[in-house]
Amino acid sequence: MKRKIVVALGGNAILSSDASAEAQQKALEETAEYLVQFIENGDDLIISHGNGPQVGNLMLQQHAGATEKNPAMPLDTCVAMTQGSIGYWMQNALDKAFLKHGLDKVAVSLITQVVVDKNDQAFENPTKPIGPFLTKEEAEKEMAETGAVFLEDAGRGYRKVVPSPRPLSIKEYQIIKQLVDSGVVTISAGGGGVSVVENGLDLTGVETVIDKDFASEKLAELIGADLLVILTGVENVYINYNQPNQKKLEQVTVSELEKYIGEKQFAAGSMLPKIEAATAFVKARPSAKAIITSLENIGAMLEYEAGTVIVSG
Repeated sequence: MKRKIVVALGGNAILSSDASAEAQQKALEETAEYLVQFIENGDDLIISHGNGPQVGNLMLQQHAGATEKNPAMPLDTCVAMTQGSIGYWMQNALDKAFLKHGLDKVAVSLITQVVVDKNDQAFENPTKPIGPFLTKEEAEKEMAETGAVFLEDAGRGYRKVVPSPRPLSIKEYQIIKQLVDSGVVTISAGGGGVSVVENGLDLTGVETVIDKDFASEKLAELIGADLLVILTGVENVYINYNQPNQKKLEQVTVSELEKYIGEKQFAAGSMLPKIEAATAFVKARPSAKAIITSLENIGAMLEYEAGTVIVSG
């Protein structure tokens, strides 16, 4: 049976130690070889991706070259720029893989705007560091001039911090659904999406970082996906991680995961948002599943549901 599958790729799956365009394109060509397995399996593929390293590097470049006549672009614009560059690379990588595997498919990337609540509590407590490190004096000057918030980052200097609100909706989800229903492989919600707030009939960009796993979950929910696959660096989720009683999770229910979350089993900056996104999706669509696993494990996942499978219950 054909399934509608949203696959969330991490930004680190695209960029490792070499930040050149050529190296990132090569990494995506390798990634595409894994992703075509979904198409060969007869499924509809919807790809989302992170952009953490890429948008961080772009912000550094923007600030390094900023002048009064040529100011640095704000974060929401930088997110859109990385959606464009990564989407371009990924489209080409997928097209090459489709041709190689004899698949009659086409991929398209979309600039994706994610609506957030301007009253989200995250706006009162910005915590996500972005951009370059500044001295205390430089940070104080920026705060006085722009109203931005800067915090000291582990003794390395001061960095701008922005909110990380939860996504409410995705402006383009209906066109994404139409494309998917037409058999097009879509690349969207890059970097968690470009953050926007609703002001009457207008959408206004805001400087926030939306977690790409939450954005992927919202996309999967809105388009009625059958499966949400969140790719990470490990094949399975573990409890009691790196302890003598470490345990691999294979099939697990939402209620079991909520119990583990209460026990603080998952690290806040890494596995926790993936778990929270997966459970939110299955709660919203109880007949669907979520799987957390690695890129390299996709073949086994398609064959016998390898990885950590989250189900309703």
